[in-house]
Amino acid sequence: MTTPGPSESLESAHALPSRRELRAQREAAEAGKAEPVAQIATEHVAAQSVEPVASGVVPPVAPRQRAMPSRRTRRRSPVTVVAALVAIPALFLTAGLPAYAFAPNSVDGVNAATAGHLRSQSEAQDLVVASGASHLAVARDTFSATSVEELALSAAERQREASAAAARAAVAEYKATGIRVEGDDYPWAFDATESQGGGLSPLGYYYRECVDFVAWRLNRDAGASAGPWRWTWSTMTPGGGDASNWARGWDSKGWITSTTPMVGAVAWFNYNHVAYVQSVSGDSVMLEEYNWMGSHTYHTRTVSAGDVPLYLYPPG
Repeated sequence: MTTPGPSESLESAHALPSRRELRAQREAAEAGKAEPVAQIATEHVAAQSVEPVASGVVPPVAPRQRAMPSRRTRRRSPVTVVAALVAIPALFLTAGLPAYAFAPNSVDGVNAATAGHLRSQSEAQDLVVASGASHLAVARDTFSATSVEELALSAAERQREASAAAARAAVAEYKATGIRVEGDDYPWAFDATESQGGGLSPLGYYYRECVDFVAWRLNRDAGASAGPWRWTWSTMTPGGGDASNWARGWDSKGWITSTTPMVGAVAWFNYNHVAYVQSVSGDSVMLEEYNWMGSHTYHTRTVSAGDVPLYLYPPG
């Protein structure tokens, strides 16, 4: 019987894989990454044939390591899959929330504007309308707007009414003192005038001038026919003795002036002349005056009420 040589024993020993290699193949197959048994055996024989066998000793076969599955072949946990299915829709729902869902001014979950509307509705009162109200006709032709001109006219009318009321009160007061009839009652009718070298009268104006005569009449009507005098240059026209200064003197003291004539008033002319209103008859006034046309004497005339630019009501 022939004894097998070293080469025969090596082929017989490695003709089939060992049980350890078979177990490694089975475990790799269970992990989804198993390789064919023939390929492992071929690789094992090729590896063993690379190195020559020395002195008939067969080197031990190293156990094959278990093949590890790659990242692509790893199985995902069911819990991870369920969490992903829940989290992804939640992200889309959160991004789709409306902007008005955030209401910092809300009260108990209700928006402030909505709460105010609900409160106004709850506090509203019921209105009962009569059944015949729907048949009433609305008249719009009686309404009108007041213009600026109408307002100004109304103010002017009120001013005229106030002036007329003051004039009526003044007339009543002067009548009580007894306005005298027409006539030259000037007490200094023969005193020298300024051009004659005369001086000032007790009233502060030059003798026999228009201003001195009218000042005398105002004192007379006020009940001061002799001194002490009530109305003088210093109390009526301290800014100047000329007739042109009288209207300004009345304005500075707030005394009444008007374009309506009144008995006992001063007829003021803008050509530096004043006269005394003796009577009023319709649109005509009778004037008493001194120094008309430079005569320095007593004079009367009747003129239209509109010919007098301004009437200075008696001071007081």
